[in-house]
Amino acid sequence: MIHHLNGKLIEKNPTHVIIECAGVGYFVNISLHTFSNIKDQENINLYTHLQVKEDSHTLFGFAERSEREIFRLLLSVSGIGASTARTMLSSLSPVQTRDAIANGDVATIQGIKGIGAKTAQRVILDLRDKVLKVYDIDEVSINSNNTNKEEALSALEVLGFVRRQAEKVVDKVVSQDPSLSVENIIKHALKNL
Repeated sequence: MIHHLNGKLIEKNPTHVIIECAGVGYFVNISLHTFSNIKDQENINLYTHLQVKEDSHTLFGFAERSEREIFRLLLSVSGIGASTARTMLSSLSPVQTRDAIANGDVATIQGIKGIGAKTAQRVILDLRDKVLKVYDIDEVSINSNNTNKEEALSALEVLGFVRRQAEKVVDKVVSQDPSLSVENIIKHALKNL
């Protein structure tokens, strides 16, 4: 309904700003990412998302369109509300959020306050295809890394290691050198298990 606001910055806080447009002051909730992108200038432009509920109309503002799009995608996931989505965009930049979803990085998403393992997995399951499509990310390279990682994890499980423990070590190995083959991932992981 309200696409963007362009007006005079009246007040700036880490969680919200007040923008005056044509004599009307709008209270706009923001993330820390947007807060850091807002310069202390008189006039600002924020892309907005209006959330309408039975008992309230809440306006969220974003310095970049990409952040608003990620916010809207997050809201589409069952169990993710506006405050959790804003917390996620305060903890991670839109690019980091997008990449964590595209790469299936449960640990990064789960590291955000208020998001458990199941919710993090649901975020990835629900949004991965959308993120890959919207941002035109090369799915092949992402899948090949995940395939190598998954094969290495399966092999370590066959060798008797607990999946959860092995996954942490494999994630660390892959983050240091994503181009490793399955055999090399296993070799490096075995040194650390």
